[in-house]
Amino acid sequence: MDEAARLSARGRRGGWITFPFIIGTMGCLTLASGGWIANLIVYLIEEFNIKSISAAKIYNFVNGSITMFPIVGAVLADSYVGCFSVIWFSSLISLLGMFLLVLTAAINNLRPPPCENGSNSCKYPSQFQFAILYLGLVLGSLGNAGTRFTIATMGADQFDDNKQQGIFFNWYIFTMYSATVVSSTAIVYVEDNVSWTWGFIICAVANVLGLSLLLCGTRFYRLVKPRGSPFTSLARVIAAAITKRRMVLSEKVEDYYYHQDSSKTAAKNPTHFFRFLNRAALRNEDGKVCTVEQVEDVKSLIKIFPLWSSGLLLCTPLAIQLSLTVIQALTMNRALKSHFKIPAGSMPVFILISTSIFIFIIDRLLFPLYEKLTKRPLTLLQRVGIGHALTIISMAVSAVVESKRLKIATRNPNTSPVLAISAMWLIPQLAIAGMGEAFHFPGQIALYYQEFPVSLKSTSTAALAMFIGIAFYMSNAIIDLVQSITGWIPDDINDGRLDKLYWLCCILGGLNFCYYLVCASMYKYQQNVENSADD
Repeated sequence: MDEAARLSARGRRGGWITFPFIIGTMGCLTLASGGWIANLIVYLIEEFNIKSISAAKIYNFVNGSITMFPIVGAVLADSYVGCFSVIWFSSLISLLGMFLLVLTAAINNLRPPPCENGSNSCKYPSQFQFAILYLGLVLGSLGNAGTRFTIATMGADQFDDNKQQGIFFNWYIFTMYSATVVSSTAIVYVEDNVSWTWGFIICAVANVLGLSLLLCGTRFYRLVKPRGSPFTSLARVIAAAITKRRMVLSEKVEDYYYHQDSSKTAAKNPTHFFRFLNRAALRNEDGKVCTVEQVEDVKSLIKIFPLWSSGLLLCTPLAIQLSLTVIQALTMNRALKSHFKIPAGSMPVFILISTSIFIFIIDRLLFPLYEKLTKRPLTLLQRVGIGHALTIISMAVSAVVESKRLKIATRNPNTSPVLAISAMWLIPQLAIAGMGEAFHFPGQIALYYQEFPVSLKSTSTAALAMFIGIAFYMSNAIIDLVQSITGWIPDDINDGRLDKLYWLCCILGGLNFCYYLVCASMYKYQQNVENSADD
């Protein structure tokens, strides 16, 4: 559906000349958002006197919103205004959020007074202070949500074949992670050692640069026109199948409606998967036309939904690990030398470094070696499955390291807020998590872009963001549930049992991996993409 319009656009502009503008925009906007998101927990604890677990839940909610709401931007891009308009408008919204965060850092009256040294009674923020803070977080989150994955679709639209798109997706993930590494180290260092105000100003400047780069490349972009809401036709198929439920299915091609661009030689009977939906495309005299192509689009979404749902419990343990690692680091020795201490908010950067390194290793070494040895490429589903397994291993290592930290905390109760254990013990679990993400994140983006209907290309890349967002919300739900029925997660984690929470994540991940294997074994790729499985 609308493939002709899409193909006609391919003859105009696009190609690798657009790559520097799109990747540059991605890098700058990621730098801008990463600078405040990475250190948010520390900012809330130190500047707004918020308890550690509450700060972690706010952090999870922000990350959930950033990764949940891209689906809204994707629908707007696919249906009404196109990717380019969504990206530049969202960049303006995120810039406004940056401005409010700068104000909260620069104006003392927008923050509660700092806690006195040694005092347990800290003044909580006022409703007005919370309102400004939350408004800045909301605008920053929504703006980031509108750009992060819509840029991926716009970039892929510049290329004509799956291989070039696969190369772009690898560079997209690499740029996103590399920029986040820079923001989570350099900008976080400025926030911790110079001032929060200057750190947030740097984020705002990066946002402006990203928007400027996007606009500079306007004359080179291949802009795919929005095709109206694809969800209308999807809903029409369901309604037509119900309305025509008494009609007898036929095996004759001429008994079905086809898109006008489909030639008689290319026309085929609808597939037998969810066969009752085929009634929607049967010819009748009611004037309501659904084509076989529309029916097959609905079926493709139904087929891929189980695989998509397996991503929820893949990312939920990662979300828990991401927020609690910062809190763990605050209790550990982060000194590398006598005059340098790693900011707690920079600890998750080791996930990003690991992912960036392993994306390069996987793309340039492991995949070619695997194909040379087996005479066949590693499929996207196999790539995602390896990511599942590595994530489970990361949770197990997290539990073992936390057990070691708790033993030291038990031997030295209340002697110092910083335990005699190096924060470097957290690196192995983060590095393994990064290895897993290097396998499953690019694999899933390519899988959804490849398998979703043509009319839902922007929605396909946002589908990944959607389950990551839900996973962050689920992580808060799990933390709340565990807090309510156990004593594992108190405000002072030295009195808790985070190791048991990590073992719980390990068990949930194992059960989810079994579910994924069942779904993957039953899934069949679309017929027109056999040659792209190795992208």
